Amino acid sequence: MSTLPNLATTDVAPSMLSDELIADLQRLQKAAQKITSILDLDQLIDSVVKEVTGPPFGCVEATIYLHDELRGELVLAGVSGCELHAKGHRLKVGQEGMVGHVAATGQLRYAPDVRKDQYYISCGHNTLSEVAIPLRIGQRVVGVFTASHPELDAFPRQQLRILQAFCDHVAVAVDNAQRLRVERAERLALDHDAEEARAIQQALLPKSSPFLPGFVISGLSVPARAVGGDWYDFISFPDGRWGIVLADVSGKGTAAALLMSATRGMFRSLAEACCSPGEVLTKLNQLLVNDFPAGKFVTLIYAVLDPAARTVVFANAGHLQPLFIDRTGHQFVDVERGLPLGLSCGDYSETEIALSNASRLIFYSDGITEAVNSEEEEYGLTRLVEHAITPEASAVTIVEDVRSFANGSGVRDDASVVFLGVH
Repeated sequence: MSTLPNLATTDVAPSMLSDELIADLQRLQKAAQKITSILDLDQLIDSVVKEVTGPPFGCVEATIYLHDELRGELVLAGVSGCELHAKGHRLKVGQEGMVGHVAATGQLRYAPDVRKDQYYISCGHNTLSEVAIPLRIGQRVVGVFTASHPELDAFPRQQLRILQAFCDHVAVAVDNAQRLRVERAERLALDHDAEEARAIQQALLPKSSPFLPGFVISGLSVPARAVGGDWYDFISFPDGRWGIVLADVSGKGTAAALLMSATRGMFRSLAEACCSPGEVLTKLNQLLVNDFPAGKFVTLIYAVLDPAARTVVFANAGHLQPLFIDRTGHQFVDVERGLPLGLSCGDYSETEIALSNASRLIFYSDGITEAVNSEEEEYGLTRLVEHAITPEASAVTIVEDVRSFANGSGVRDDASVVFLGVH
């Protein structure tokens, strides 16, 4: 933001000022303090022109034109007293009126008798004298201020100095308000883009969970920001089997979301070819090693559920160990080989799990286990097990339990869960 000038620097010794001008200076000082506290551009400009057409000057007209640098024009943004022109009226810089001349030269112009001024363009029948003052920030003209009076030579030299000092404040206030307006517009645009990206990403997640007699399957992904790098999916195969995948792209936000989207497209193409989990990850890894930016990778766990055989075969590419619960207890299941995708070439081993009544298999991302509370304690694996063994456990209840634990303090990463239960 621009810094404020000092209205007192008018090069006028107090002893040389009349009581009337001292009173004018004090009033304008108050007016300057008022306008520099206004951050809305339209409200600011309206306030300025109203201040000048009221006491102490009694001007019949005041305007503020803003500089449209792209078109080389000045746009009437604030007006009081003008009978001919309304907001939106435009003047060419350097070509039209005192306003255009002042914008081109960057210098104040005073017409003690507007009838004799070569640049003056009439805006009212009662105007006989007018001053046009550039609103400058350094060497840059952000606009032009004008004030008109019904008397000849109505602006004494000291009064012009006070007005010019006042306009220094106006220039700063206008520049700050314009910057704020641009920043707000950019934030709104970013918020709109983020909402669209979030909607698109949510549309890539499953619309519903698979309905399989004897099984309960659910999934939920909650990004830490508007969009994130976590993703899960359910893929139906013609032979009745189901593919279940949960992935976590390194990083957060838009960059992670873009890589996630690319990974999803490649993965689905490979998975729908009905290869085994290990083969799918091996082929996917080969593609990502060539395509991913340096230092970026994906952890991913891919399982194929055979409801008829009640088995799950999975391969794990550097992802957190899935939690398996049955009547004998719980365990975190690992595989022999499985680097994160996109780092280096390699193959992926598989592990088979036999499902029994009341057994459960949970895939989760580190946004679940690494969520922290106000005491900086992590949710952790122990709490995950404690909740997962409760009768009502599901993907939704696990995420809710994590949020309750964090209590607004720290779901710092995208949090995703896939829950598979057997009746």
